[in-house]
Amino acid sequence: MPKQGIHPTWYPKTKVLCDGQLIMTVASTKPELQVDIWSGNHPFFTGSQKIIDTEGRVERFMKKYKMEIEENN
Repeated sequence: MPKQGIHPTWYPKTKVLCDGQLIMTVASTKPELQVDIWSGNHPFFTGSQKIIDTEGRVERFMKKYKMEIEENN
């Protein structure tokens, strides 16, 4: 039997908000949760993430230290 008065209040229908819009409802110890990023606006999940680095690591290293890559033919 849990002790009375030591547990936080349980909110079974907590609103999760992002930029003022209701995203979902969950159970929590807080009546409302504010989030900055969620799967609906994160670039990885929306497909808008762009890869900036197109060079390989070895090529960048060689370029940085002004070394030439020897090709084995």
